[in-house]
Amino acid sequence: QVQVVESGGGSVQAGGSLRLSCAASGNTYSAYAMGWFRQAPGKEREGVAAVDSDGSTNYADSVKGRFTISRDNAKNTLYLQMSSLKPEDTAMYYCAAVTDPSRGFFNNPLGGDAYDHWGPGTQVTVSS
Repeated sequence: QVQVVESGGGSVQAGGSLRLSCAASGNTYSAYAMGWFRQAPGKEREGVAAVDSDGSTNYADSVKGRFTISRDNAKNTLYLQMSSLKPEDTAMYYCAAVTDPSRGFFNNPLGGDAYDHWGPGTQVTVSS
C-alpha cells in the first residue's frame, strides 16, 4: 500500500505561483508512476500532469508551459510547480499513485482510472 498526502495549496492572485507537494509513505517502491489531478466545482476531474519511473512526463494541454511536475525519489515526494496561474486553475488538487501500470497508465497517463492510491487533496484558489 502507498499513502499520499498533498500540501502547499492556498490562495494566490492571477499570474502568481504555487508549489504543491505530495509526500508518499508505505510501500513507495511499488509506485510506478505518480500524477496530479484537479477538480473544480461542477466539473469533471482532470488529469494535470504525470511522471513515470523513468522520469517521462505528460501534461494536460491547459497547463503546458506553466506547470512542471517533478519527483524526488530520495525524499519520496512529488511536486507540482505552478506558474502564471489563472482563475480557471482554481480547483481541488489531488496527488495519486499508480502501482499497476497495466490498468491503463500506458494508454492514458492522465486518466484517473489508472491510479489506485489517492490523497485527500489540497485547495488552490486563483483570484483575478
